[in-house]
Amino acid sequence: MAEKLLEVKNLRTEFKRDKTWVTAVNNVSFSIERGEILGLVGESGCGKSVTSLSVMRLLARNSKISNGEVILNGTDLLKEDKKGMRNIRGREVAMIFQEPMNSLNPCMKIEKQLTEAILLHNDFTKEQAHQRAYDVLKSVGIPEPDMTLKSYPHQLSGGMCQRVMIAMAMSCEPELLIADEPTTALDVTIQAQILELMEEIREKKNTGILMITHDLGVVAEMCSRVVVMYAGRIVEEAPVKELFSAPKHPYTQGLIASVPKLGSGVESLPSIPGSVPDLSVMPKGCKFAPRCKYATDICREKEPELMTVEGIHKCRCHHMNDLGKEA
Repeated sequence: MAEKLLEVKNLRTEFKRDKTWVTAVNNVSFSIERGEILGLVGESGCGKSVTSLSVMRLLARNSKISNGEVILNGTDLLKEDKKGMRNIRGREVAMIFQEPMNSLNPCMKIEKQLTEAILLHNDFTKEQAHQRAYDVLKSVGIPEPDMTLKSYPHQLSGGMCQRVMIAMAMSCEPELLIADEPTTALDVTIQAQILELMEEIREKKNTGILMITHDLGVVAEMCSRVVVMYAGRIVEEAPVKELFSAPKHPYTQGLIASVPKLGSGVESLPSIPGSVPDLSVMPKGCKFAPRCKYATDICREKEPELMTVEGIHKCRCHHMNDLGKEA
């Protein structure tokens, strides 16, 4: 049986809004094995990034984790103090943030930003840290590491900045890598290079990767399992091939149906009506019911449980066994 690197159990994250607490992530559970890439998908506002920031313990001050466990290598990260988390971040788990131009400090040269974590987690001299920074930039395909180390972020392209972000995340060889929309705003060629780089990292280091994205093409290419989120809840979880060939939840079916297909001759793409509900005014019952063409009275009254369909395929829908394969 494969070893579980990360286990998230019944995670609930809340944000304070106008003196009341609203739930952004509700009872979310999943696991990642060593060397596995798990996809976490859904629309903007569904709770993907909040889930990743909860794992990293990097939430805003107006938020709290009110329930759950986040177990990495047998250690519950939610029980660690600030000093303990500083020692764990970078060394055991690291994150590639979306929009690298906003994540890198514009006032610091790349070398300073890279060597900061290297010096924190290793007993290195400045010269050794410089060499490690040089080597890790070279390993992510940057052609002139010395010049890049001397540069400020604004002197680099978006693709180069994303490679620097990956280099920073991998500089201390963490066992778990969280990638939050790692190819957003990059052109197609650079996207392919970044994804290929991440696959190489997984193969060489047996790194577990949590891939957060709304791009189902990336999921199909990179991931072995997929977790679909909606309104802060997991609505479906399945092996990637099974999810694309036989999606059970109407939301998943809608996501897959909305992906453009070459040569289909379709003039307009299907879309899911409506939008993700506001956290403070969640509908009663199934949170997807107001947008679902299959919704019945039970959907509007009672929220379904996340149930096993077959094997490790799970779905949160009252009618999952009755729906046709709409995707």
